[in-house]
Amino acid sequence: MADELTHFNGQGRAKMVDVTEKAVSKRVALATTTIIMQAETLKRIKEGKVKKGDVLAVAQTAGIMAAKRTSELIPMCHLLPLSGVDISFVDNEVDRLTLTATVKTVNQTGVEMEALTAVQIAALTVYDMCKAMDRGMRITECHLVEKMGGKSGHFVYGE
Repeated sequence: MADELTHFNGQGRAKMVDVTEKAVSKRVALATTTIIMQAETLKRIKEGKVKKGDVLAVAQTAGIMAAKRTSELIPMCHLLPLSGVDISFVDNEVDRLTLTATVKTVNQTGVEMEALTAVQIAALTVYDMCKAMDRGMRITECHLVEKMGGKSGHFVYGE
């Protein structure tokens, strides 16, 4: 863990970290979350039988849009030009849908917050599109899976 808190100025007030002197490098972050739902809900998502439309296509688009707008939602995030955003979906064929966001840039700061925002908004979109049939869905286990690039190096969850 870093000892120095970099989001505070000399007066102890919040500030956006100055990355002016940091080297530009390739940055990649992966984040994941899981939605637990009724088996019937997952079945209808997979079969394309949700009244609001193609749940996964809409969730993927929402996640991409969210990654691009992270700096508007999280006050101390830098506005970053993203070079790639992807959302993938894997299910357990019973009651869980796992979403993973991969976000890339070539910049002076990382894209962890963009990946976390993307996966959460994609999951919320799934919830929104399916809530009429399953209000008890739970979005759970959201975390950074991996990050590459930058001064702090490579991070893998659980290592």
